[in-house]
Amino acid sequence: MTPQQVTLVQDSFAKVRPIADTAADLFYGRLFEIAPGVRAMFPEDMREQKKKLMAMLGLAVTNLHKPDTVVPALQTLGRQHVAFGTQAAHYAPVGEALLWTLEQGLGPDFTPEVREAWTETYGLVARVMQDAAADMRA
Repeated sequence: MTPQQVTLVQDSFAKVRPIADTAADLFYGRLFEIAPGVRAMFPEDMREQKKKLMAMLGLAVTNLHKPDTVVPALQTLGRQHVAFGTQAAHYAPVGEALLWTLEQGLGPDFTPEVREAWTETYGLVARVMQDAAADMRA
């Protein structure tokens, strides 16, 4: 990621923070719409899960420029997701739901450059998590 992409992601996420509850609702609503099979992997009461989502996004976004901080946290998350039954194929709809949520939440501020920066960010996050999960399974 370029320094400009890091700034775009961080600045755009700062606009999402005030609507974190709505963003989490949008995200999970969209995820369960496009990948209904994953719903069973989550608790009935999603309040804590939504908080965890926004906290992890916040950690990742805040520390994008600090790989020594963000990579171990993402590796731990990737290993934890193995126990939940997460498979490599689940990462694509999560990314799609994330981008859709950001588009809804940011409106016209979700420019093509912001989309590209978030796409790159999610790709990095997903790769780190998937690599850690694969190492754990091996």
